[in-house]
Amino acid sequence: MASRAAAAAVVVLALVCAVQSSLSAATAGGLSPDFHAVTCPPLEQIVAFHVGEAFKNDSGVAPALIRILFHDCFPQGCDGSVLIEGPGTEQDEIPNKTLRRVALDLIDRIRMRVHSACSRTVSCADITVLATRESLVLAGGPRFEVALGRRDSFFPASPVQVGLLPAPFHPVDKLIKSFGDRGLNVTDLVALSGAHTFGVAHCPAFDDRFKNGFDTNPAIDPKFATGLRNKCAKDTPEGTLKQNLDVRTPDVFDNKYYFDLIARQGLFKSDQGLFDHPTTKRMATRFSLNQDAFFEQFARSMAKMVNMDLLTGDRGEIRARCAVRGTPPRIQAAAAGDDEGISADM
Repeated sequence: MASRAAAAAVVVLALVCAVQSSLSAATAGGLSPDFHAVTCPPLEQIVAFHVGEAFKNDSGVAPALIRILFHDCFPQGCDGSVLIEGPGTEQDEIPNKTLRRVALDLIDRIRMRVHSACSRTVSCADITVLATRESLVLAGGPRFEVALGRRDSFFPASPVQVGLLPAPFHPVDKLIKSFGDRGLNVTDLVALSGAHTFGVAHCPAFDDRFKNGFDTNPAIDPKFATGLRNKCAKDTPEGTLKQNLDVRTPDVFDNKYYFDLIARQGLFKSDQGLFDHPTTKRMATRFSLNQDAFFEQFARSMAKMVNMDLLTGDRGEIRARCAVRGTPPRIQAAAAGDDEGISADM
């Protein structure tokens, strides 16, 4: 009995040391693909299962997740700040008002299952990245490398920071500067814009392409513009009607988005401009001709984007609920409930 008790004590001590080692790595700023391997072995299986179930019911969850991830990362880094709900949060800002509830709920549902299985050891930021990667693969896209160990932010990004998000009406020169200011280059811009190869948009986001005559800078296919104008004339109340971003294969992640640009059927001014601008045209053309090249660069650019401005250690938290932020510097106990875990500063 004594030897068995001693063995059990050794196992417990090993697990405690593993948790402390994992947290120490985060404090030191060290991310790793295996960051949660000891503290949460079933993490990726849990993510894959729930994303797979959601994708079966609604393939639109994949572009919805990519949009959430991009809108999270671009303002102040991939820190789960866009998931916070309530007055004065990022979700109150115009670019985020159309983030899909089905994807936001999926992220928190995965968080609940992960924390139930592994206690509160995985951040909502890490879960968002993993769920997005899984959905991208299910939609036919490439798998990108992910280093884990992010913490969630204590605060949402400011309205000024959210305003840094590229807008669908921005000219390419402004997009190049916006991406450059965030450490992303022209190749990243052209590749990440390819995420518009699936998903939907609402009429107010693209009616500048036909509202006061058909757009000529950059030019739009007149027949395509006529169809959009006629469709959006029925958009009542405004912003409820949806239009596929890619008119060829709207539910599949592929390179047909770049075919759209060649045919002058880019939905957004920011998209179509990539085929007209001398700095981006060659890359956009290459991706239209070579899907493997597009996939390879998209995966590389995604891996680069998800590592921007990381929070680790006591610079962030592991939220008990993705929509509710804690209080720095010590995370107060969350409301009691079966799906709550241990505090972030364990």
